[in-house]
Amino acid sequence: MTNRPYFFLYLKTGGGHLAPASSVTSLLKTRYPEIHEPVLIDGLGEAPAAIRRCIEDGYRLLQAYGRWIYALLYYVNKWPFVARANARIVSFFVTPYLERRILSELPEKIVIFHFFLIRPVKEILARHALAIPTLVVVTDPFTAHPLWFLDKDHHFIVFSEQLRTHCLQKEIRQDRLTVFPFILNERFGAPAGSKDVLRRRWGFHPERRLILIIGGADGIPKGTQIVKHLLRRNPEAEIAVVCGKNHAMRERIAALKASVRLDRLHVFGYVDSVHEILQASDIVITKCGASMFMETLFAGKIPIVNNYLWEQEKGNVDYLCQNRMGIYEQDTEKLSSWVHKLFSDAQLFDSFHQNIARAHLVNGVHQVSDYIVRFNAA
Repeated sequence: MTNRPYFFLYLKTGGGHLAPASSVTSLLKTRYPEIHEPVLIDGLGEAPAAIRRCIEDGYRLLQAYGRWIYALLYYVNKWPFVARANARIVSFFVTPYLERRILSELPEKIVIFHFFLIRPVKEILARHALAIPTLVVVTDPFTAHPLWFLDKDHHFIVFSEQLRTHCLQKEIRQDRLTVFPFILNERFGAPAGSKDVLRRRWGFHPERRLILIIGGADGIPKGTQIVKHLLRRNPEAEIAVVCGKNHAMRERIAALKASVRLDRLHVFGYVDSVHEILQASDIVITKCGASMFMETLFAGKIPIVNNYLWEQEKGNVDYLCQNRMGIYEQDTEKLSSWVHKLFSDAQLFDSFHQNIARAHLVNGVHQVSDYIVRFNAA
């Protein structure tokens, strides 16, 4: 029995880093109760408020309003000297907090879920001659941000053979790469109830088609335009919009609902039981962040993606489209026509469901959790 914690480190730059970290820690608590409480740690936990806003809100704002700037930043980070400079800047603000936590609690193992935390952890362990086993979980399943692999000496968990091949081409040793299925919370793999029960629970009509618009905690770009086109093109369907923590988006959709006086338009803020509302839906309009699009597929729903972050999420879009499991459409009017076409053509609608079922998707949370417990390389 051990009384030393496992550290799971993340940053709040989108939900794709915290979600898998939370999924693993939740499972470890029930699957391995003899292990000391797994500890989730936000690397910016004690950073100045201005720095937190710059990193966290900056990411969200670029994603929503400055995608070309994000693409440019992504591109220049392919130059190693730029990537190292950015890693050093962030490391300056996260190192004091992480160093204090590591030295005071001496974790049994450290699992890193964000590329900006790789450098500070390595330097802290080297500075104090600590031989703590450390794993890096690359949360981008197909095309990963270049900052993940600045340091090739770590042990990496990746979520696809495609990314494993990429790592080998980057001269990362084969024995430092382990491939597992993508990590999701256990509840996304289990039925939450019949569709009829779930729809009544959420206030939806049990017999109408349900279109869900959801983009994670930050909402979805062009949400109001999407809703307007859907209302015109799909007059019989119900529409549920999950705005997350995007209060401005929620106010705009609520004002639209009040103006058209339609009970088939439902507006939500932050939703904790995402698995329920996904299972209640028929079609999901979403972004292509790793967790969001995988959660949609695990629910057996057809995702229609209206945008993605170049180049980081390009692999997610390619995976959907090449396997005919989802649709990518930027134009909001054409997007609504795709929804109408799917609802009107039963054969087409069923073909997407069959392709999703044929993929035999597996939740890797159990395998990854077991691997972390067994892992001992420092």
